[in-house]
Amino acid sequence: MRSINTLTRADLAEAINRKLGLSRAESLAMVEAILGHMSTALSTGENVKISGFGTFLLRDKSERIGRNPKTGIEVPITERRVLTFRASQMLKERVASK
Repeated sequence: MRSINTLTRADLAEAINRKLGLSRAESLAMVEAILGHMSTALSTGENVKISGFGTFLLRDKSERIGRNPKTGIEVPITERRVLTFRASQMLKERVASK
């Protein structure tokens, strides 16, 4: 069964606030700094690996021909860069055990 809850930046900041005793503003600033650093790294073409969690990978996809499922007409799909996530074995085991 799939959960409908969503973990937000505010939830992460609140967890840091409780565990480390930082103020809410400092906790939120820490979350923003981490996400900003990750975004910057990805936008410059670097992959991001978080040990025990997973890896955010960038893939360059070449141009290809796709098909409109409704009409069947072939349409060119332009080349693009996509972001994928590969979970670590530790995360996969934790998710599977729930």
